[in-house]
Amino acid sequence: MNTAEMLLLALLLDALLGEPGWLWSRVPHPAVLMGKCVTWLDTRLNAGTAKRAKGMLAAGSLLGLGLTLGWLLSLFGPFVEVLIAAILLAQRSLVQHLHAVAEGLSQSLAKGRAAVAMIVSRDTETMTGPQVARSAIESGAENMSDGVVAPAFWFLLAGLPGLLAYKMINTGDSMIGYRNARYRDFGWATARLDDLVNLLPARLTAVLMATVGGCLRDWPAIGQDAARHRSPNAGWPEAAMARALGLSLAGPRSYDGEMHNFAWVNAAGTKSITGPAIRRCCDVLWQTWALGLGLLVAFTVIF
Repeated sequence: MNTAEMLLLALLLDALLGEPGWLWSRVPHPAVLMGKCVTWLDTRLNAGTAKRAKGMLAAGSLLGLGLTLGWLLSLFGPFVEVLIAAILLAQRSLVQHLHAVAEGLSQSLAKGRAAVAMIVSRDTETMTGPQVARSAIESGAENMSDGVVAPAFWFLLAGLPGLLAYKMINTGDSMIGYRNARYRDFGWATARLDDLVNLLPARLTAVLMATVGGCLRDWPAIGQDAARHRSPNAGWPEAAMARALGLSLAGPRSYDGEMHNFAWVNAAGTKSITGPAIRRCCDVLWQTWALGLGLLVAFTVIF
């Protein structure tokens, strides 16, 4: 069984079963174990002087650990590779989290805020309904790249070592890749490495989204919006999703009690976003997944 065939099975397995809650209530999820590795490095290296050099060592350690662990696990054969890949893909769970926000908003603003707080790091306590919906859609677009397309891309390119290396780097970025006093220097290398490994997958995600959303003709405008985004990669899927749904995304939001006036993505789009828009976003995510799956099938047949 080649890598493309294993990836095809892993994508289908993840889409059908998602995250088995009964299993992760008994044993730690791999993402939790990766987080513990990042915490261990943070605790032992992020102190004293030369923090940027120590951060480079931490980033290299995460990359090396992912590659080594992936290689060792791949020795157990295709079944193990497919199973681990399916666990580390997040299509079904991503859509389930978004549906939970839409369902929460349909009941009350408080429930919508509580649901979106599970998937975003920004302040949610004073969000309006449109802000809750916008946050969910932005998270869905960005995580389609980080949680589905990028892991699949690196698995296809470099097998299980590539997938685990990517997940280690991405987990590290989510924990220490911040531009605050604690992590500005120590997390710099991990954040830049994460930017690098997401460079192609983010743009591929945007192409797939724009295709299924019927807005590929707007690619120059999508690129312009992406360039205004605070992230060199997240802006691409967000810009594509915004135009696919006719919405404005990004814009002002609060982190740790401080308001940040980020630029709007697709500023001419609708800003009065409601719960049904989240469900339309989920439709686009599944259509994006299906298009990617179809391209993978074609790749497998041809090559």
